[in-house]
Amino acid sequence: MKMRRISVCCLAMVFLMASVVLSQNAQQDQPVDAKALFENKCSTCHSIKRPMSKKKTEAKWTETVARMRKHGCVLTDEEAQIITDYLAKNYGKQ
Repeated sequence: MKMRRISVCCLAMVFLMASVVLSQNAQQDQPVDAKALFENKCSTCHSIKRPMSKKKTEAKWTETVARMRKHGCVLTDEEAQIITDYLAKNYGKQ
């Protein structure tokens, strides 16, 4: 009887761990809404109209996002790249 309980507990733990891993993978596979990320992160310190009124090259947007991170904007490297790509695509200057 004791061996059966141990087996059931181990099996339950395996299923629990598998569901956590699968859940994390599903979240990572979802596309990020770049506009929402930009609006959410950038509006914490200033109006989003400010960056939207600019036209910059991708290199300049990269510099701008890096500067905002130094001023305290909390972004992962991936989020910074997504925002930079969004800004360059929508407010870029050739």
